[in-house]
Amino acid sequence: MMLLQILLTPVLASVVVIATRRRLGHLAGWITAAALLYATTLVGLVTIDIYHTGAIAHEYLVVAPGIQVAFLADGLSAPTLGVILLLCTALSCYSMKYIEHRIDILYHMEDKHTRDGYYTRFFALLLFFPVGFIGAMLSTNLVVVYFFMEVLTITLFFLMAFFGYQERVRVAFISLSWGIISALVFLVGALVVYSQIGSLDISDLPQMAGTPLVGIALGLFVVSLLMKLAIVPLHVWMPSVHAEHPTCIAGLLAVYANLAVYILLRVAVLPLSADFSGFGPPLMVLALATMIYGSLLTLAQNDIKRLAACSTISQIAYSVLGLAALTATSLEGSMFFFWSHIMGKTVFFSTAGIVVYVTGIRDMDQLGGLAQRMPVTTLLWLCGCMMLSGFPPFSSFAAEWIMFTGIFERGALDGPLSLTVAIGGVLAILLTVGYTFGAARRIFFGPLNPALEAQDLRDPPLTMTVPLMAVVGISIVMGLYPRPLMDLLHAVINGQG
Repeated sequence: MMLLQILLTPVLASVVVIATRRRLGHLAGWITAAALLYATTLVGLVTIDIYHTGAIAHEYLVVAPGIQVAFLADGLSAPTLGVILLLCTALSCYSMKYIEHRIDILYHMEDKHTRDGYYTRFFALLLFFPVGFIGAMLSTNLVVVYFFMEVLTITLFFLMAFFGYQERVRVAFISLSWGIISALVFLVGALVVYSQIGSLDISDLPQMAGTPLVGIALGLFVVSLLMKLAIVPLHVWMPSVHAEHPTCIAGLLAVYANLAVYILLRVAVLPLSADFSGFGPPLMVLALATMIYGSLLTLAQNDIKRLAACSTISQIAYSVLGLAALTATSLEGSMFFFWSHIMGKTVFFSTAGIVVYVTGIRDMDQLGGLAQRMPVTTLLWLCGCMMLSGFPPFSSFAAEWIMFTGIFERGALDGPLSLTVAIGGVLAILLTVGYTFGAARRIFFGPLNPALEAQDLRDPPLTMTVPLMAVVGISIVMGLYPRPLMDLLHAVINGQG
């Protein structure tokens, strides 16, 4: 019953936090972190078992008489979920001091009892992010996947609306609207599938091949998930939403958007590769356009959080480019890049949050010289830059190498268009280097801004920096030893793709 334990652990932890909120106080953060660490450990054990035995894990949850929900873990879902839950655990630790600081700023007029209530409410809500990720990734039914996509959307709405100013509430409704619409489009696609094959099981999707409405179903899935992925021209929600949520969940919002790559691979590319092939070239062009547009938009930012937010638009598009190339190598590289990007974005955006936490400033023109006072934060930012830019020894270097190998394979098969897109994708990496390291120069190097001289600037508490260091270390290990993870992906993608 490992899979059910993985799903139910954060649910039960949230119930405990809510039920004991009056006595729990700031222990809520540690209970959340412990529950997520336990769930992450279980996923690790499942992944190791799959790697050694080649077997998949398949379990059922009875939700009503005659109604059961199935969950499946294989070489694709298990390692992906492991990386995601690892980040959830790291960010739950990072959030303890960050959200305490934000609550003190936003609700300083309230008494301690009320502020503690906001604190426990945050962690009770935070636990539903991993619930949504787990359910969406392990579910074998299209409608159940839709349900957990909505869990993620609603969780994000409440976290933004409860822990912010009026502008953040407005942005929370923007996020909710886009999330609900994209999920409903996905649901309509699922109903089209049911009309053709009489089943909603993902394992039955190959029966859709060649049916009259297969193109419509795939089109609906693609539009729905491109909205989640913020691919041009469906990107307009991302800059505001990703810049205005509580910074301590920034890495989770990156997962929220990137998760659509996994779902698209699972419900469209693998089961219906021949029918999906027609979507490949247009998606490659859209991905390249998004990579360039997102990078240029990022270069234009002065707000440190908006810079990190806009960079997500560009970075997600790399995984879409690998997915759209539709070779086994590019698909494997796309998923590996997905893991690398969410780790890099967690470090990059969370370090931006540290800068705001310590200085109270978001405008990069008012910063500068912070390396003199905050060396650990500076090192973390530089690691985030290298992780997003694909520098060795980080996992993003191996991911880009594998992914672009597959993309150039497609270019050799299809001719000038695919080859041009592949070359453009490689050159776009230079833009990533420009905006990440350019921001590092403005924020951390040069003379210290005179306005900051009198402030007590120092690196934040260890609960904020150590989890990010752990993510950096794991990225290095994955970059140096990618073979086990690639073997897991290969068993699924090469076997079905």
